[in-house]
Amino acid sequence: MRASLVYPRPWAAGLLYAAVLFLLAACGGGEKPSETLAEAQDDTALEHAVKHANPKYVCPMHPQIVRDEPGNCPICGMNLVPQEVGAGGGDMPEVSVGRHTAQALGVRTARVERDTLWKYIETVGYVSYDEDRVVHVHPRSNGWIEKIYVQAEGERVKRGQPLVEIYSPEIVAAQEEFLITLRANAATLTGKSRDSLIASAYRRLELLEIPPAVIERLRRTGEIQRTVPVLAPRDGVVTLLGVRDGMYVQPTLEMYTLADLSKVWVQVDVFEHQLDWVARGRPAEIKVAAVPGRTWEGEVDYIYPVLDPKTRTLRVRLRFDNADGQLKPNMFADVVIYGGPKRDVVAIPREAVIPGADGARVVKVLGDGRFQPVPVTLGMQSGERVEVLSGLEAGEEIVASGQFLIDSESNLQASLRRLSGTDDAPAPGQQP
Repeated sequence: MRASLVYPRPWAAGLLYAAVLFLLAACGGGEKPSETLAEAQDDTALEHAVKHANPKYVCPMHPQIVRDEPGNCPICGMNLVPQEVGAGGGDMPEVSVGRHTAQALGVRTARVERDTLWKYIETVGYVSYDEDRVVHVHPRSNGWIEKIYVQAEGERVKRGQPLVEIYSPEIVAAQEEFLITLRANAATLTGKSRDSLIASAYRRLELLEIPPAVIERLRRTGEIQRTVPVLAPRDGVVTLLGVRDGMYVQPTLEMYTLADLSKVWVQVDVFEHQLDWVARGRPAEIKVAAVPGRTWEGEVDYIYPVLDPKTRTLRVRLRFDNADGQLKPNMFADVVIYGGPKRDVVAIPREAVIPGADGARVVKVLGDGRFQPVPVTLGMQSGERVEVLSGLEAGEEIVASGQFLIDSESNLQASLRRLSGTDDAPAPGQQP
């Protein structure tokens, strides 16, 4: 008479089919099975799965070889070893693994410890100009380019270096006005009024950005200079050239753009969950492929206020000294941003974590060859260590290597228990 069984829920149909195929394959590994094929065919799929819900002997190297009695593996010849399932219930029952099996599976354990984890972000970025050190050069009046000194992008210039010579009727008229004011009859003007007029005429020359040396020469010689130079306002590299000899220019025309590369920015993107680690002034380091072995030290200069809705990242700007000019704009850089320490946290090796759609798990060592997967809530990750917020306590022992096989065995046994009706715990997301 067949035993009364609880039929599986609809969600288990696919799992049941896969389990039956696996167990049927395990029965046909080359040795005489414990029941004939005819007898197996008389069973329902569920009844056949129940018969193999608690296998007794398994090959350490080929877990698909499962037998009801001792023997040798038909693939590698190793002795089959006993395997028992503990009495744990729910979706994660205990699994007992013998010492020799654990060695064959490469099981390695680690201790759950309290530790200090350093917050740091590893990312990539690109070098850009320090826009605080970029200047645009425009003429202050209409005129014509009479001579050009710097005529190629990429040229380096020094502050005060002539860029072009401009002829401008407005500048010529301002020089004439200044000379007239200087030659005014002292008898018709009081000293205070004359000084005020001279200062006003001098100020007009300054607003037209006539260099002080040109104004002084005008005062000393009384000779009007037909063309005047436009000087570089700072050291830098020409990144834009907008003039040529003989061109007509006006104040709206950008003649040059100069970028000072003694300091540069590095733009990086930081993921949303890392934002708490970033603050202005935090130290940062970069390396570039063009200069192997060298590290530049800088700091977080600015955190942009808007998150990118597509990538869920936030732009962060870093600033670095570049006195020797080895960092070039548009270079890619490997970046590390240091966010400081987080002390006295429960931490485990990152390799011990089993990720899953319903959350992370680790395999806890219970002693006497017994293991059990347990769910954990993870916090920050630092290098090869990860914080555990819940699920483990300091001092406990977990499996750091080989845990995936143990976890798979636990899941398989839990599934077969549910199929056989020996475990009434509902599956995740299912109502009892």
